Formats: sequence, structure tokens, C-alpha cells
Amino acid sequence: MSGIPHDHYEPRTRGERWLNGRLPVIGLLYDTLMIPTPRNLNWMWIWGIILVFCLAMQIITGIVLVMHYTPHVDMAFASVEHIMRNVNGGFMLRYMHANGASLFFIAVYAHIFRGLYYGSYKAPREVTWIIGMLIYLLMMGTAFMGYVLPWGQMSFWGATVITGLFGAIPFIGESIQTWLLGGPAVDNATLNRFFSLHYLMPFLIAGLVIVHIWAFHSTGNNNPTGVEVRRTSKEEADKDTLPFWPYFVLKDLFALAVILVIFFAVVGFMPNYLGHPDNYIEANALSTPSHIVPEWYFLPFYAILRAFTGDVWIVIAANWITFGLVDAKFFGVIAMFGAIAVMALAPWLDTSSVRSGRYRPMFKWWFAGLVVDFFVLMWCGAMPAEEPYASISLVASAYWFGYFLVVLPLLGVFEKPLRQPATIEDDFAAHYPGETHESSTSGLVPGAKSPAE
Repeated sequence: MSGIPHDHYEPRTRGERWLNGRLPVIGLLYDTLMIPTPRNLNWMWIWGIILVFCLAMQIITGIVLVMHYTPHVDMAFASVEHIMRNVNGGFMLRYMHANGASLFFIAVYAHIFRGLYYGSYKAPREVTWIIGMLIYLLMMGTAFMGYVLPWGQMSFWGATVITGLFGAIPFIGESIQTWLLGGPAVDNATLNRFFSLHYLMPFLIAGLVIVHIWAFHSTGNNNPTGVEVRRTSKEEADKDTLPFWPYFVLKDLFALAVILVIFFAVVGFMPNYLGHPDNYIEANALSTPSHIVPEWYFLPFYAILRAFTGDVWIVIAANWITFGLVDAKFFGVIAMFGAIAVMALAPWLDTSSVRSGRYRPMFKWWFAGLVVDFFVLMWCGAMPAEEPYASISLVASAYWFGYFLVVLPLLGVFEKPLRQPATIEDDFAAHYPGETHESSTSGLVPGAKSPAE
């Protein structure tokens, strides 16, 4: 587990010793729950438990929904209506599953931007960050395939547009597109493939989540200061940390309860607010919707995809340099996936020696611009592909790439950071001057001892 000095599980009874010698599952759970956690974590560190809850909810509700769903183009739409009208509690299960995807992405975007601000991607946590980005890519694939399953108008035409992007890849694009679709167009084979993968991928995500948790338990949690926990002795580590149970577990559960109140209010009173009304019309290959848009969580990258048209100078240059292989459509695909790739490369693009954005005055402004830019791209993605939205999308896309490829490397050279606290204990004492190590680690659980004891 973590390299931070702390007490490990010691079996006390004969049965515990017998089990621990053959399958140390109790020790693994103990070390997970009692892992030393930086005592200065703020409320932006609540999203992990919400993400785990969302994953569990999506898998459980998905398994039940599959019992009543029929993956066939002639029956898929009717089977969804059957779930809504005839299955006991079916409407609640479906709305929880659909809105659960939105909560999942709200939490993952908050999780990612928190990591970007506090430098959670920096050494020694690069592998943790990369695993997180792989989870995010699998989430996007799972959500896209799930959106196709109701077989409404947006489902059908969204699948047609997105899978058509792969056809823009030179030489092999058409073969990849045909393989994805299972034929020349979106049809029953496509629905079956997407249904199978949508059912499988959450379990792959669950596996990666376990590896993700293992990775950050090995390096220890980051914290708002970016200062590492002292590891020279258990006494010093205890001054910087608190055990995950009960302190942070209870804090996370409280945050989860608040989030769930809001979530179930949405499910109960406005379950279709984040959906599209055209998806309540059965798919029709002969009737194209006037405005095809993906789900809201794809909109920023959809805006980047559409921003690079044939009259943009960088597209013209790329087309000329590659002798026509990289046209506007293919360049848009590269830009869309490149926008995610530059996030994944943040550990190597950020040259600053200071981890946390709290002590980087210039970085704060650029990062605030990135957050605003993300919402601007989301807004542009929901708008028609016309002026002024096309120009705004292009400028916002340029800022996104400029932030990661230009701003982050240069800030490490030119920025003068503020003074950081020497230890996590110092930061905690500055925010809670009346709290001492002894007072903050006693009295919460009757009969509990201080971790230092």
C-alpha cells in the first residue's frame, strides 16, 4: 500500500490469523480504510466516492434494464417504452440510468479539473493520471453506445454522424467504419455491437478503477498545498495525516448524501431536462433531424470537431503538406481526440516545479480561462454550425490547445510562485489555528485512540 509510515493490520483471533495466512482480504480492506490521508483535503476531494457510487449505480440499473431490453431495430424503441410503462419501477430505473450518466460526467469533469488545478498529475502520480484518462475515454465510449440503444432519432443519427468520422481516416477509414457498423450503414448489426460493448465496458471501467485506486494508494493522495506527506517517521506522518476511516469516509458520505438529494430531485421532477425530445421519436433513416447534437457531456469536443473547417488556415496547410490526405473532416477528428490527448500529456507539458495552483498567481488566471473556455465550447457545441458560433468555436479550440501546448510549458519558466508551507501540518494549523494534532485525532469515535498512540 502507501509508502507513508502507518499501522498495518495485525490479526488478533485464531480465525483471523488462519484467514490472513491464506487470503489476506481483511488486511487489504483494513489498509485501504485506514490509509493515511492528508489532513488538509478540501471539499474538492469528494468526487471520488461519487464516481464510485455512479459506476455501481450504472452497472446495477443497467443489468436490470437489460432483462427487459431487446437489441433489435424493430423492437428496441418499443422495448424501452415497455420498460417505461409496464415494468414495475421501470421508469425510475431508466431515468436513474440516463441521469446517472450525466451525474457521472459532472463528477468526472470536476475530478479532472480539480486534478489540473492542484497538479495531481505531477510526479510521482503520472501513471495514476494516465489511468484516469483511460477511464474517461472508456466512459465516453460507453455513454455514446448507450445513447444509441433507445433507437430514437438522435440515437440513430448520432451513431451515423460519429461512426462516419472514422471513414475520414485515409486508406483504412472505410474498412474501420464498416467493421464498426457491421455493414455499410447503421442497422441491426450496429445496434447489436453497440449493445454488447455497452454492457461489457462498465466492467472494464470497474477494473481500471481498482487499478486507479491502487495507484494513488501507492503514491499517497495529493492535497491542496501539493506538499508531500513527511515519510521519515510515523510520528511526523501522523502530524500530516489522518486515517481515511472515519474522518474522510464520513465527510465523503455527507457530500454524497447532498449530491443524491439533488440527483433524485432531478430524476423525480425533471428527468428529461438534459435529454433531447427527438429521441422520443423512433429512428427513421429517411427523416434527418434539423439539428443533430450529442449529449451535453460530449458538446465541448463536438465543438472542437466542427471548428476546423476547410477555410481555416491550419487545415489548408495540413491538407497541402500531406498532399490532400488530411482534409477538414479528418483534421477535425484529429483535433477532437487531440484535445483529450493534450490533457493526458499534462504531466510532461507542465514544467513548473510547484505542484498546486494555489501558489501560482499567473497560472490561476490561465486556468480560470480554461474553465470558462470549456463551458464556451459546450455552448458552441449545442449551437448550429454557423456564424458566429463557428468563429467562437475556433477561438475557444485555439485557447484549449494553447493552454496545454504553450501556456503550461512557458509558465514554468516565467512564473514566480508564492511561498509554500513547509509541511501539511503547517497548512492545517494556518487554516485551523485552534486545532492541534491531538485534538483533531481524538473524540470522534468513543474509545478510539490517536493514530500516534
